[in-house]
Amino acid sequence: MTSQQTLTKEGEQAGTTGKPQSSDGLQAGLKNRHLSMIAIGGVIGAGLFVGSGSGIAAAGPAILLSYALVGALVVFVMRMLGEMAAANPTSGSFSAYADRALGRWAGFSIGWLYWFFWVVVLAVEATAGAKILEGWVPAVPQWGWALIVMVVLTATNLVSVSSYGEFEFWFAGIKVVAIGAFVIIGLLAVFGVLPGSDNAGAGFAHLTDAGGFMPHGAGAILTGVLMVVFSFMGSEIVTLAAGESEDPQRAVTKATNSVIWRIGVFYLGSIFVVLTLLPWNDKSIVDKGSYVAALDSIGIAHAGEIMNVIVLTAVLSCLNSGLYTASRMAFSLGRRGDAPKAFARTNSRGVPQVAILGSVVFGFLAVFFNYKWPDTVFAFLLNASGAVALFVWLVICVTQLRMRGIIQREMPEKLVVRMWLFPYLTWLTIAMITFVLGYMVYDGGDARKQVLLSLLVAALVIAFAVGRQMFRPSVSAVTAESAVSADDVDADGAQSGVQDAVTRS
Repeated sequence: MTSQQTLTKEGEQAGTTGKPQSSDGLQAGLKNRHLSMIAIGGVIGAGLFVGSGSGIAAAGPAILLSYALVGALVVFVMRMLGEMAAANPTSGSFSAYADRALGRWAGFSIGWLYWFFWVVVLAVEATAGAKILEGWVPAVPQWGWALIVMVVLTATNLVSVSSYGEFEFWFAGIKVVAIGAFVIIGLLAVFGVLPGSDNAGAGFAHLTDAGGFMPHGAGAILTGVLMVVFSFMGSEIVTLAAGESEDPQRAVTKATNSVIWRIGVFYLGSIFVVLTLLPWNDKSIVDKGSYVAALDSIGIAHAGEIMNVIVLTAVLSCLNSGLYTASRMAFSLGRRGDAPKAFARTNSRGVPQVAILGSVVFGFLAVFFNYKWPDTVFAFLLNASGAVALFVWLVICVTQLRMRGIIQREMPEKLVVRMWLFPYLTWLTIAMITFVLGYMVYDGGDARKQVLLSLLVAALVIAFAVGRQMFRPSVSAVTAESAVSADDVDADGAQSGVQDAVTRS
């Protein structure tokens, strides 16, 4: 059975705090500056700083083409998601759109898989941050730092959405300033005009002087794609956060239109600087990390310590956003009757505290598994969530094929962001993602394990969703919303939420 609901038209109402609330009870506490920085910082993960050295070693200068291919993929996916989110900003984002366009089983499945991905990420990032902090303050054990970091960021998310936005604004701001300064200083050194630089400034010579631009052949570009694709995960967070912003449509449109230069500067720009400052096969790139090696070649003192601060910031940013994202997806699933009703409740500040606490509990469990059984239980969780990013992008593409017609039919005036060359570029993107998944299986090793285990988990979730839909009475979105509205918003807000809700048959 497929969903037959109409698109939600988000309204706003005043909550008990006096601040605007969307019709789902969430507080519209994110300012435009928060959304802008979330959009910019969302594409800059710790993987860019930590994992880029391995990619350079595997593909040489051709890693730039790997980043360009994955960057183009992300640009296309974000354009499709932006088209749907600008027409209907909601905390469920692509999960809610899949529910509408493909059926309830699709929204349920991709929503829970995405939630699962982020609660595992919480454990990964908390552990990574704890390792850095333990190096600075060894008196506190690593597990203690992981606990402290998780508790602090949970508290900020529980206070209000504006607290999350403010923390993310500064976290993302540090990342943006750091990479921007790195690109500018690096380019000056590349051309030999940086005062006091220890680098000889070889211009573009290092791109070809160590075995050519493709020292390992053209096939290494695909190997590089597999190594860098997951560092781009997080760009879609802005569409979930838009539902809690002052002007959702404007925020989504701006974020979608700016994704090209963000990827161009932060990924391609910074990796280009590394490859022009040093030969790709310089051992320090792998030993120290690409950014530290580049800074050392210029003669920047304490480059390792500086980069540790930036990596820690990236880790905290990812942890902060991961908790926010997991909780909002759980909240959306609760509102649609696909998760416990308690997840859909908001407090007087418009915060879904049960969804936050539920997500962080699983995050804490994952951290425990990482310390207790890192090579068995946690390794399974990590591999089983490894390909979810690609599944999410694939679902976004397929959903957009259906949603374009729905938007044009029901609210054409809200089609303010359009996917280019529709539907041809959408189909091309689907083919690209499918090819990457297929190549991961063909490539073998950890990549194959990630795809197969992720497919197994996805199959189990889909089977549960289909079985649940077949054997349980359908829970209408109106019923789900009515159940939570009475406790959390005023009577007028509850009535508005019911009127704006989507209905199912």
